Amino acid sequence: MYGDNSTPVFPTEDALTMIRLALAEDVRTGDVTSEWTIPAKQKQHARLIAKENGVLAGLPVIALVFKELKANVKVTLHKNDGDVVKSGDLIAELDGSTRDLLVGERTLLNFVQQLSGVATVAHKFQEALKGGKTKVLDTRKTIPGFRTLQKYAVRIGGGSNHRMGLFDMVLVKDNHIAAAGGVLEALAVVKKNNTKNLLVEMEVETLNELRKLLNKGVDVIMLDNMSNKSMAKALKIIKDSGDTCLVEGSGNMTLERAKEIADLGLDFISVGALTHSVKALDISMRI
Repeated sequence: MYGDNSTPVFPTEDALTMIRLALAEDVRTGDVTSEWTIPAKQKQHARLIAKENGVLAGLPVIALVFKELKANVKVTLHKNDGDVVKSGDLIAELDGSTRDLLVGERTLLNFVQQLSGVATVAHKFQEALKGGKTKVLDTRKTIPGFRTLQKYAVRIGGGSNHRMGLFDMVLVKDNHIAAAGGVLEALAVVKKNNTKNLLVEMEVETLNELRKLLNKGVDVIMLDNMSNKSMAKALKIIKDSGDTCLVEGSGNMTLERAKEIADLGLDFISVGALTHSVKALDISMRI
């Protein structure tokens, strides 16, 4: 749901689907190195350690990986999703077969590191916006097949979700407007076909396009690639018109810019970088 920032439920079934794909990709016929160098009955104790500061997300994956491997590994979590960690903090302890620990190591770390990276960036953006009402939104610029997990991590980090996909909300962008012949033409067709009463968002690139849409029943107006000054003008125009639509800023939304526009009055900013180019949080497993 657009703008949802409630505490999310971990998407277990989607995670299992991705874990199965990851293990099939990585393990295939077996971990030949571990099988040839480590006795089958050897057991070890391992620790997951944070190597940099950040926000954790995806920790339920750890137990799911070993469950999928049918491995007898005991997982003891010392942190939870949403916890802020510092470099050196103990995240979890693992006890079981050395071979099983090493087979699952890279898969579980890939998930937890990536999702914690997303949560960390979402947290940084929301902190940059502190002081105003603006919330940070994710986008559809996600790793293919990984969307529900990444959007979960955004909310764990304090951000909010935009639409999940093409099916659950109308978002009329520049290409739709060009193909339809204009913003009003596009909106008219949407209204005619919106029998399910989906939320309707319209993208505008100019103040002239904005004025055409005011008080026409648009739920959300996206101010795309506008300068801070132009967005301030747009917000005043909307307020003076009496339209109660939500307003989203989009395009080149960096952390520094988020700090600059925190008190501008936008309801949301959308940031593709939350998911499409995030740096994985550095976490290691040590036996």
